[in-house]
This record gives sequence, structure tokens and C-alpha cells, in this order.
Amino acid sequence: MISGDNLYVWQKSNWPHWRFNAESLMPLMAQAHQALGHLKGRMRDQGMGPQDQATLAALTEDVVKTSEIEGEHLDADTVRSSIARRLGVDVGGLKPADRNVEGVVEMIIDATSAHNIPLTVERIQAWHAALFPTGRSGLTDIRVGCWRDDADGPMQVVSGSLHRRRVHYQAPPAHVLPGEMADFLLWYETFQEIDPLIKAGLAHLWFVTIHPLDDGNGRIARAIGDMALARADQGKQRFYSLSAQIQKERKDYYALLEKTQKGNLDATEWLAWFLACLLRALQEADQTLSRVLVKANFWRQWAGTPFHARQIKVLNRMLDGFDGKLTNKKWAAIGKCSSDTALRDMNDLVTRGVLRKTEATGRSTSYALNITL
Repeated sequence: MISGDNLYVWQKSNWPHWRFNAESLMPLMAQAHQALGHLKGRMRDQGMGPQDQATLAALTEDVVKTSEIEGEHLDADTVRSSIARRLGVDVGGLKPADRNVEGVVEMIIDATSAHNIPLTVERIQAWHAALFPTGRSGLTDIRVGCWRDDADGPMQVVSGSLHRRRVHYQAPPAHVLPGEMADFLLWYETFQEIDPLIKAGLAHLWFVTIHPLDDGNGRIARAIGDMALARADQGKQRFYSLSAQIQKERKDYYALLEKTQKGNLDATEWLAWFLACLLRALQEADQTLSRVLVKANFWRQWAGTPFHARQIKVLNRMLDGFDGKLTNKKWAAIGKCSSDTALRDMNDLVTRGVLRKTEATGRSTSYALNITL
């Protein structure tokens, strides 16, 4: 047992009584709730088709990014196809199922769409079994669908080479896991007079601190947090991806986890980061929705105008957003055609009023879309 200031939070006498300064978190909580309400309100105005497409996009990003945080790279098209099949969304050209993808998709959809079903030991362990269908993590055999046993030593989060290994965190020993998880699940399923966004952040932190599984703890912790967020807004559709934002900020994510797990059970700093990260995820989703609506409006505006396949491809790329301005060179690269063909394509669209030339001329000539909002 480590002593003094080197204790991990689960070794402290007041474990697992997390505390936080609610007053200091109030401004972030208010902003996050406002952003969530704004996004939901915008989506309600769009009808079922756009809502389904937004949910498909958000869940695809969530599955891809929650795996990417752990160093596992999934094929986004395969993930999208798997989610579309489960949601009954027609996307055309579905890719074949992949068992490594199917498990993550199953967990994320179950956590968000079935969020009001109680979280239990059996449910968490079923998620774990779905994440590791072969019973292996990489080339290593792991205990699947049950708590770890620490047969090979204590569970540690480490980095660095074998000879320069750094231990970031050591989890509670295996023999206490049944009691630890019982306490966590009782708290999770019991009403507390705390903001539901705070509960989501604490649930994420608490689960990953217990670290009850041989592998997949981070992904399941994020799914549990997503489940709490879904309960907070009582929506079965998800229009944003917190995991995508965490992936962008993963250095801060891991640093805050380590600092808090070596702290004194004051989760205020972690929760401030969690709420701010959630706010940025919601703001990103709002910007994405704006782009989707601009794209939909554009194609409605030009619905009666015939385009050939290359023009449709480049116009869609413009509407989806890319760096810089549209030039002859960029059109040729995207359309996979010669510069002369690109120029004919663009001049045709300028003549019809679909594109307009910007003020620059000569080699700097560029083009912009004509969109009526």
C-alpha cells in the first residue's frame, strides 16, 4: 500500500465520495444546457429525414473516434453501414458487416437509444464481450465479459518502452471489484440532486478509475457517460459526438484523468474540462448542422438544373467544406480531369449562375457558390 501524498483516490479514506465546487461550474453548466437546447430545437425543425441523417453522422463519428482514442482505427464507411442497418436509414451501397465494428456500434447504440434501461453488471459485461468477439485484444488473450483477475499483476495504465515505462495510474485490486462496481451502479441508478451533465462527467471518471476490465475501459466509460447524457436530454437520437471532441483534446483528457486519479477526490477541475469539452462538441455539431442545411438549400435551389457527375462531385465537396478557395487546379484535382476540362466545367456553371468569379483575376482567379439562404 502506498502511503501519504502518493495515494491514488481509491486508497483514500473517503473513497468513493467525490466532491466538486458546484458554484464554480455553474457558468459552464448553463452554457452547455443552452447549447444542447439550441441544437435540439434546430433539429426538431428539420423533420425525420434530416434528423436520421444527422444521427447517423454523429453516431458514426462517435464510434470511429472512441476507438481512435484507444489507438484502434475503424473504417468509417463500414461503421456508417453498420449503424444505418440498425437505424433503418437508407444510405445505399451498404458495406459488409465487420465483427470488430459491429461490437462497438452495438454498444454505442444500446447506450444512447436504450438509455432508460438500467445499467447493470450484466449489461456492461455484454458490452465488453461485444467489443472483443475473438477473446483477444490485439494478440493478447483477455478475460471477456467478466471482471479482470490481475493474474499477471496489478492493472496499470502505462506508457513508454519496456525499459523506460511510466506508470500513470494503478487501479484497485481485482478482489474488490464486485463491491466497487456495486457501489458505482447503485449511485448511477439512484437519483441525486446534481445536474445531469455533472453526473455524466462523474460517471465517466468513476468507472475509468475503477478500471474493472482487462481492456476497453475507456470506451465503456465514454459509453456510460453518453448514456447519462442521453438520460439528461431524454432523447433517443444523438446529434453530436463527445468522443470526437475528446479525441481532438486527448492529451488534456489523459492529463486530467491522471491528475484527478492521483488527487484528493475533488473532481472540480475534471468536471470543468468535461463540461467545456461537451460545450465545444455541441458547438461543432451546430456548425455541422449549418453546413448540412446550406447543402440542402443549395440542391433545392438548383433542383431543376442538369449537372454531369463530375460537377456534382466537386460541388458536393465545396458544400462539405474544404480548405482554401476553389481554383482551376483544385477542380482538376477533385474531378480527376485536365485543367482545360476543369475550366470548361466551371465556365459552364458561371454562365448558368451556379458559380461566380471572385474579385481576384489571372492566376489567382477563384470561384464561389451562389447560394440563396
